[in-house]
Order: sequence, then structure tokens, then C-alpha cells
Amino acid sequence: MIATETVIKVNKLVKNFPVSRGLFSRAQRHILHAVDGVSFEVFRGETLGVVGESGCGKTTLGRCVLQLYRPDSGEVFFHQTDLTKLSEDELRPFRSKMQLIFQDPYDSLDPRMTANDIIAEPLLIHNVNAKERNDRVAEMLNVVGLSPYMAERYPHEFSGGQRQRLGVARALALKPDFIVCDEPLSALDVSIQAQIINLLDDLQQEFGVAYLFISHDLSVVRHISDRILVMYLGKIMEISPRDELYKNPLHPYTQALLSAVPIPDPDIEFARKVIVLQGEPPNPINPPSGCVFHPRCPRAFGDCPQIVPQLKDAGSGQLVACLLYKTSYP
Repeated sequence: MIATETVIKVNKLVKNFPVSRGLFSRAQRHILHAVDGVSFEVFRGETLGVVGESGCGKTTLGRCVLQLYRPDSGEVFFHQTDLTKLSEDELRPFRSKMQLIFQDPYDSLDPRMTANDIIAEPLLIHNVNAKERNDRVAEMLNVVGLSPYMAERYPHEFSGGQRQRLGVARALALKPDFIVCDEPLSALDVSIQAQIINLLDDLQQEFGVAYLFISHDLSVVRHISDRILVMYLGKIMEISPRDELYKNPLHPYTQALLSAVPIPDPDIEFARKVIVLQGEPPNPINPPSGCVFHPRCPRAFGDCPQIVPQLKDAGSGQLVACLLYKTSYP
């Protein structure tokens, strides 16, 4: 992948959610920091993997990029247009070029619509004529491995994996430039996972579509991604080319994540050292001062609770937010 055209550019993105504690009128109001000052780029034809523990802000980040959640501050450029400055009506023409594959294949499909209607809906909204719409639906069913006779089935008549393939077909129907894949393989068995990964790869090669690929499965992320973004408590810990990240992870959190990835070789699996992080992730309502990872970091030192590390270049295309590296000091 050669970085030529920037499809998505995110600059200092922030998204907070108000949270109330208490049942009565005197309930306290708190702020949950879901995404906190995140910046990155996604290039045409690139897959940027996003990994991190549950609750670190991965899904919120993807939805903020698509403007399904409106960020509190920051910028999201789609090509040269800042989407955060647009009204809902002004965003409509961009919706066809930015799509989302949802994590939950059960709740993301309307139970009153047939498979044909589900795939055709975005085409209908964007005024695609009937003949082209029918041809495109048939093509998408074939592409994701569903038989034409399934077109008139309702979601409850499909298995979980088949529902997810319907979601993939719907996202691809308008041939978008950018897709947020939010755990798109979590409901699929291994053989179907391979089919969907190959499908996404083929479409990327043919159309140059860019993916923001959110997943917990570090093995899948390694296979499909060009670069990988590591999140923790709403912040970016590290961005790195795929091979560099797995060969030489820089941030202590990244090192701990990768040490837990199963290796299909008993000799290596039993010989390697697994880094076990102490304690639980901090509460995003009241995040730690300084580096948010310092309460659990095995290499934390005196400056970590006071200084917020900035994401800086550490060489080999790797960006890391850690005070262990001199380039990270503000």
C-alpha cells in the first residue's frame, strides 16, 4: 500500500457522553471521556486496524468519523471536506461514500424487511433506478455467498453468519470510498471469516476502498491491516505499520496486548513471557492524570502521572505516545 490520497483525516477528535448517577432530581452529572484528542489518517486503498480492550472507545471513534455521533470538538475530513461543519442535510450526499458494517447482525437489520429490501434500501435512498438496483442486489447476494432464492427471506430466517453477510452486502451496495468495519467477523465461523476477509481484500484491490477495521482479534487484524492503531481509554497509544508493530511493539500496552495472542506452536507458546497487567482499566468518567495507562504500566516512572505523552514519531513509521521515548516529551 502506497500512501497517495488521504480519504479520511481526523484531527484532535473528542467525544464525551454525559452520565447521571442517582435516581432522583439531585443526581450528579458526570462526563464519560469516550474519545479524547485522537488524530490519524486513512489513505485510499488502505486498511487501518483499530485494537484495544473493550470500552476503550473503538466503536465510538468509528461512529464519530461517520458522523453518526457528532463529536464535541475536532475535525474529520473526508477528502477535503470537514464533515463536522456540515448539517444533516449537507451530509446526505456524503453518506453514499461512507458506510458502516455493524457489529451486531441481529439488531442492525430491520425484521420487517426482506434481504432484497435491506440491500436495495441504500440504493433506493440515493435514487438508483429500478433495473440497476435489482442487478446490484443480485450481484451483492452472489458476492457475499448468499443464493438468489434467499432474496425474499426475512432476517429471522437467516443464521447469524448469514445476517452478517447481509450487512456486508448492504454496506458495499453503493461502492463506497470508505467503510468502518465494526467487528464484522465476530458472528461468523472461521471458514466464513476467511471468505469475508478475501471479499474485503478483493473489493479494496478493485475499487481502492479504505477500511477502518475495528476488532478484538489481533490475528485477523494482522492479516488484513496495513497499519494498526492501538487505543486505551479513549486515547491512541501507538500507530504502526503492521509488520513493525508485531515485530517491535513500542508502547508497554501494545507489548502486553501482543503477548496474549495465541501462537500455534507449543514450544514457542510455553517459552514466551506473557505480560499480565495488574488491576482493571480505570473509569473513563475519572481517567488518571498524565498518561492514562500509568496505573497499570509495568514500566511507569516518576513523570508518568504528571505529563500527558504526545503521539510522536519513533522511527520506522511508528508513532508512540509514551514518555519512555524521548521523542514523546511535549
